[in-house]
Amino acid sequence: MRALLSTIGSRGDVQPMAALALQLKALGQEARICAPPDFRAWIEGLGIPFVPLGPEVTWTAKISTPFTPEQIKQMMEGTVTTQFETIPAAAEGCDVIVAGNALQIAARSVAETMGIRYVFAAYCPVTLPSTHHAPPKVLAWAPADPSVDNAALWAEDAHRWQERWGPALNRHRTAAGLAPVGNVRDHIISDNPWLAADTTLAPMPESTDLDVFQTGAWILPDDRPLSAELESFLDAGEPPIYFGFGSVRAPRDLSQTMIEAARALGRRVIVSRGWADLSPVDDAADCLAIGDVNQQALFRRVAAVVHHGGAGTTTAATRAGAPQVVIPQHHDQPYFAQRVNELGIGTGHPPSAPTTESLTSALDYVLQSEVASRAASIATSIHSDGALVAAQRLTAANL
Repeated sequence: MRALLSTIGSRGDVQPMAALALQLKALGQEARICAPPDFRAWIEGLGIPFVPLGPEVTWTAKISTPFTPEQIKQMMEGTVTTQFETIPAAAEGCDVIVAGNALQIAARSVAETMGIRYVFAAYCPVTLPSTHHAPPKVLAWAPADPSVDNAALWAEDAHRWQERWGPALNRHRTAAGLAPVGNVRDHIISDNPWLAADTTLAPMPESTDLDVFQTGAWILPDDRPLSAELESFLDAGEPPIYFGFGSVRAPRDLSQTMIEAARALGRRVIVSRGWADLSPVDDAADCLAIGDVNQQALFRRVAAVVHHGGAGTTTAATRAGAPQVVIPQHHDQPYFAQRVNELGIGTGHPPSAPTTESLTSALDYVLQSEVASRAASIATSIHSDGALVAAQRLTAANL
């Protein structure tokens, strides 16, 4: 079996695909990844064939102002055209296309044209329609009336998707001899999507109109050693606090706020630079800035993890048993902030930019022994075989 694993987005969108590709390879199958060119060296370094899709995306973490409606429109039209130009060649000889998030506008149409299987994979249950939750806010989308019930919010969400993506998608479908789509969102998600999220951390509500197959999170194994500098810092005192925002834009002056909050509690700090290029505010010995790191190893050795609430980082911190402070920005991040609260393994900060006082208060709470004990307990229930479950399901369906 040959599979094309296609996604657009940050590392949090691409890394689960890498985990699935390696599991398919271990089962004797073939997989290639189609993703933004930023990730080429990393993916090819894992021994996975790579096809670049669209422009680089790293720069998006450093923009200081939101995109305008006209900029969003241009990006939408551009990505649909690029997908229809790129994915057919990338899927040549494949038996299935796995689409890694809802911005894969063309993937199902390409699979339909080629007569091959299509699987949509979500990384968080809140991105799948259900009366149990409201749709996430993406691309400057906000409901006209937030007070209406979830069913009405999802109906409005479908209308927005159709309004924004329908014309471009249907132009390409018509050119390919395919029937137009009247509900772009549900067309992409399909009636039987997969949910690549842990059942303890992010369970799918049982009552839903969709036939959801929850595989568990697709976790990429990481056996890289920590650097000598990081090991030395960890050994030099009590466990520090880790701060990182991964591939997303960080609130203004976040570095200074984080460090001041940690110092107010007498704690040392590890700052992950990330795409936003965070850095220490001075040369004091209680602070260390790091680049890409093995989170699976590091998170087991810190006192707490302060992060943006992406699916991958939240899963890694939960699996490591580290108390968390989640500072959500958009999309699925408020959901994970809520789940961290509900599980008692940390706290979700309001979505507004943190102050030294608000972050100090949040850290003071999560550093309590009761939270650490709860985090350690929940860690034992987090599964690591989601990518294997998905790979086996894909392989079995092709027999």
